[in-house]
Amino acid sequence: MSIQFTKMHGLGNDYFFIEAEPDSPIDWPELSRRMSHRHLGAGADGIILILPSDSADFAMRIFNADGSEAETCGNGIRCFAKYVYERKMIEKTEFVIDTLGGPNRVELFVEDETVSRVRSNMGQPKFERSEIPMQGPAGRVLEEPLDVDGQPFEVTCANIGNPHAVVFVDDATQIDLPTLGPKIENHPKFPERTNVEFVNIIDRNNIVMRIWERGSGVTMASGSGSCGAALASMITNRVNRKVDVHLVYGKLSIEWAEDGDVYQEGPATAVYSGTWDDPPLDSSSQ
Repeated sequence: MSIQFTKMHGLGNDYFFIEAEPDSPIDWPELSRRMSHRHLGAGADGIILILPSDSADFAMRIFNADGSEAETCGNGIRCFAKYVYERKMIEKTEFVIDTLGGPNRVELFVEDETVSRVRSNMGQPKFERSEIPMQGPAGRVLEEPLDVDGQPFEVTCANIGNPHAVVFVDDATQIDLPTLGPKIENHPKFPERTNVEFVNIIDRNNIVMRIWERGSGVTMASGSGSCGAALASMITNRVNRKVDVHLVYGKLSIEWAEDGDVYQEGPATAVYSGTWDDPPLDSSSQ
């Protein structure tokens, strides 16, 4: 079976976008593992399916590089919006994409029929421990001690459609992500695992973030991770309610607006399109 795909990225957070049908027999987790492998596949952080929706303009499903399914993806949403608009699958510049984390309304900024950037509504954040989820007593998780193989960390947690554990450090760019990331992601206190962000504050309007993504590992950027990092910085009174999150290849603007919703705004880039041939791809042949 041949699968048509387009590789896109949001500030280096890259995915393969595939137009799919809800009743497809393809084993999407296995396909994501095969395609995403950086050496044996085409190389990406995962695959994103473009699907019809009964309740929104489109539906989106996200499979990480390890085959696990994610609730939402901020960079993926911006790329998704650019994909469907520039392929004339929709004419509106404001529409709704349904995700496992809930509906996401996007606003496109278009120049000469090309989407230059996208602003998306990530919804209202959750901070209660049970909503992360994280084991322990009720209440918010604010700079709470976490023992990681004998090494002490303090985590602040938020859920913006998916879980985030944020650690404030002196220099996020110097963190050993491949070592520390998976240990926190898979810590027993996080029953559904967690995304892990290391953050240092520049000033009240700017932060630096590096991320270990649940199911994908080290990635160059994360839209939801940027939201989680910004929210953790806000609820610990380190920054204002609108900040720029500086990543490896650029920055995202995150705003926790007065309406209670969180908005992220940034670019989306198409890299190339191709065809994937690597049977078996459907679950009946496994």
